[in-house]
Amino acid sequence: MEKKIKAGIIGGAGYTGGETLRLLLNHHVVEISFVHSRSNAGKPVHAVHTDLLGETEMVFTDALAFDVDVLFLCMGHGESKKFLQENIVLSTVKIIDLGNDFRLGDKVAGRTFIYGLPELNRAVILRANNVANPGCFATAIQLGLLPLASKGLLKEVYTTGITGSTGAGQKLQNTTHFTWRANNISAYKTLTHQHVTEINQSLKQLQSTYQGNLHFVPWRGDFTRGIFVSSIVETQKSLEELNQLFKVFYQDHPFTHVADTMIDLKQVVNTNKCLIYLEKEGNKLVVHSAIDNLLKGASGQAIQNMNLMFGLDERAGLQLKSTVF
Repeated sequence: MEKKIKAGIIGGAGYTGGETLRLLLNHHVVEISFVHSRSNAGKPVHAVHTDLLGETEMVFTDALAFDVDVLFLCMGHGESKKFLQENIVLSTVKIIDLGNDFRLGDKVAGRTFIYGLPELNRAVILRANNVANPGCFATAIQLGLLPLASKGLLKEVYTTGITGSTGAGQKLQNTTHFTWRANNISAYKTLTHQHVTEINQSLKQLQSTYQGNLHFVPWRGDFTRGIFVSSIVETQKSLEELNQLFKVFYQDHPFTHVADTMIDLKQVVNTNKCLIYLEKEGNKLVVHSAIDNLLKGASGQAIQNMNLMFGLDERAGLQLKSTVF
């Protein structure tokens, strides 16, 4: 019988906290020690995450107890670093941060964080004590570009991507109101999105000559979950060569798949998968990639990283079917 991994969640009331909790409740080797939330302390978890009614009788706590094996930090950006500065967490406790505080190599309290994109850094994640989970758009875009970077094929990259309303977090904003989102699409943070820096960091890891010429226009979509990205690059290689390159690059990665027919968002929603499809016209290659922003783009990838850090099957607790219909 496998020893149980004791897990704690900090910031358990938000979307990523709720999804991390949902996945851990159904993970065969995990025991959840506590779910922390200052604003909801004393409330049943299912009072906030109503999808968990009947799944757990756990109650949110505002007490901090670090007698765990792994700690998931599911707080707003900037909060994780502050939390680790203000609280003493034993070095034996592994930390997975779902915010953006440590994706660019920042350190805190003697902790160095590995960038947690398994398709890029699996070998070092296996030995890591601290992992910075990638951003959602960053995950989708990188997975569409890493094979090209591995062969030095990137110069200028033009990317558009659309995300669901859950990508904006649980706190109500003008742009997440149903009356605004319904039957509506809008661009935001044009060419200035915060994930561009971490994407360029990863691409340079594989292609030292890459100059960081990524031009990204993100869009808000009229749906709740998922990200669909299309990236355009120039290359003289044939579509057959490129498909082979992508399939070989991801052949040992269980969640990233190269499709032979056009992909759509519903194929990945509620899964930890990334699906990729390539099209080519002349010397222009278009790479389409799709993920669930809350799973492969956040909580699912965090669980994938936990599995690797504890020597488990990478797929444990993550073999989920998409909600196609």
